[in-house]
Amino acid sequence: MESLSIAFAPGVTPGKWLSRWRERHPDVPIDAFPCDVGAQLEMLHSGRADMAFVRLPVEDESLHVIPLYSEQPVVVGPKDHEISVFDEVELDSLDDPFLDPDAMGGEAMAVEVAASGAGLVILPMSVARLHNRKDVVFRPVTGVEESRIGLAWLAANTSELTEEFVGIVRGRTANSSRQPSARSEAAGALKPDGTTPTTAGGSARAQGSGKGGGSKTGSKAGRTSGGRSGGANSSGRSSGGRGKGSAGRNRRRGGGR
Repeated sequence: MESLSIAFAPGVTPGKWLSRWRERHPDVPIDAFPCDVGAQLEMLHSGRADMAFVRLPVEDESLHVIPLYSEQPVVVGPKDHEISVFDEVELDSLDDPFLDPDAMGGEAMAVEVAASGAGLVILPMSVARLHNRKDVVFRPVTGVEESRIGLAWLAANTSELTEEFVGIVRGRTANSSRQPSARSEAAGALKPDGTTPTTAGGSARAQGSGKGGGSKTGSKAGRTSGGRSGGANSSGRSSGGRGKGSAGRNRRRGGGR
């Protein structure tokens, strides 16, 4: 049985796309699981995942990658840090040391260390929310490149299933001519005997008892042209908000400067 397996980086929430897939293709199972950013390409090359929502950039010529959306970066610090009085802050205004999540074993550990007051950490907003704690605060930060999310899969493994999922993620309707399922429905999937559902349905009605407009078998030669054949017709971003910098000033919460 055909199926699709999707890996996703921390902070990505693929639920709406998975639900849409299950609505359109209930007979094709889809599985999704989280993976660390450092393992996102390994999931594809090992075959553990057919596709993956990855944090960009990725440098791998064997992949097809479609950029999807960008996320607002935020700075995370202890709850009583001065950033808590601003709506957003500028990177250049921060004098604290910055923590490297990769060097600390991941974002969760970096947030824990930031809560102790040992430094600040910059994360995509979705990741900061994922690891949020009562003893930390985070605010949008300007002067930092946004984090980008993309959908990736091995070019050699491109199939109708991967194209179908790409279309769902991009918001195409079920009847879009760019969806493989819609094209297949329009063309008519071949049955084992070489006929399509359309031709098979039309033939069945043509050979019926005449109900529904079909010609009667065995009728007189002069009346054979009077029957009507009954053919069957087939018809075939969220993006993170961009922080607006304030040219060397932080914006205080509540509108004050």
